[in-house]
Amino acid sequence: MEYGPPPLFNQGVSARARLAFFSFLAVALLVVDSRVKALETIRLGVGVVLYPIQQALLVPRDVVARVGDYFTTVANLTRENDALKRAALEHALLVQQAQNLAAENAQLRRLAGLRERLGASAVTAQVLYESRDRFTSKIVLDRGAQDGIVAGSPVLDGVGVVGQVTRVFPLTAEVTLLTDKDQVIPVQILRNGLRGVAYGGVDAGSLELRFMPANADIVQGDQVVTSGLDGIYPPGLPVASVARVERNVKDQFARVVLAPSAGVHSHTQLLVLIVDPSKIPPKPAPEAKRPERRGAKK
Repeated sequence: MEYGPPPLFNQGVSARARLAFFSFLAVALLVVDSRVKALETIRLGVGVVLYPIQQALLVPRDVVARVGDYFTTVANLTRENDALKRAALEHALLVQQAQNLAAENAQLRRLAGLRERLGASAVTAQVLYESRDRFTSKIVLDRGAQDGIVAGSPVLDGVGVVGQVTRVFPLTAEVTLLTDKDQVIPVQILRNGLRGVAYGGVDAGSLELRFMPANADIVQGDQVVTSGLDGIYPPGLPVASVARVERNVKDQFARVVLAPSAGVHSHTQLLVLIVDPSKIPPKPAPEAKRPERRGAKK
C-alpha cells in the first residue's frame, strides 16, 4: 500500500512561496512599526490581555521564592535570638560580678573604718567555706598563725561580732560563730548596763541571754553589746538585739532570746582582731575521774 502527501500540500501555493511571503510580511510590519508606530495600540491591547496570564504563570515562582525567604528569615531570626540570649547571659554575669565586687568593696570599707575606730591591730580575712557538721556553726578563714591569728581572737564584720577563732593552723583558722551552741560571750544591755553572758541559742541562728532573773529590766528591742570584762572583746561592740523575753512565774530565770546583729552567715570578708595570747584565759581542764574505793560494790 503506497502513501503519498496529504492533498493540502499537493494543491495551491508551495511551502517555499508561503515562507517567503510571510517573511516579507513580517519584515514589512517591523519596518512600519519602527517608523510609524502603527502597532503600538495593538501591542498595548495584547499586553493588557496577556497580563493576567503572565501573573498566573509567575505565581509558582513567587510561591517558591517566598517559601525560601520564609525559611531563610526563620533561620536568621533563630541565630540572632541565640546570639542575643548569649549576649544577655554574658551581660547578666558581668552585672552580677560588678554587684558582687561593689558589695565586697563596701564591706572592706566598713571593715577598714571599724579597724580605725577600734584602734587595734587586725587583719582582713576571707571566708573559705563553712563547716560540714550540721550540729555546729563554724567557718574557715584564709588567714592563720603566720598572720598573727591566735585561738580566741574575736572576729567581726562591719556591723558587730561574728564569732571567735577556736582553732588555728599555719594558713587557715577555724571560727566558731556566736550562734553555735558551745559559744559564749560576756555582754551587757546598752540601755541600762545590765551585764550577763550570751550563749548560742537552741533555735537556729539565735543566741540566749541565760541566768537572767525573771524580774530583770530587759525588753524586746534592747541592744546587746560586749561588756569587755573578759579582756578579749573590746567593750561596746554590737552583738545582738533582744528578740523576745519569756517570763514564767514558776521559773526563777527569764528566757531571753537574742537575734545577732552581725551577718554571721552573709559576709565573705571579715575582720580578725589580733590579741595578746597571754590575755586569753586557758580552757578549763576536764574534771578528773575519781578512783573507786577498794571494796566498793560494783
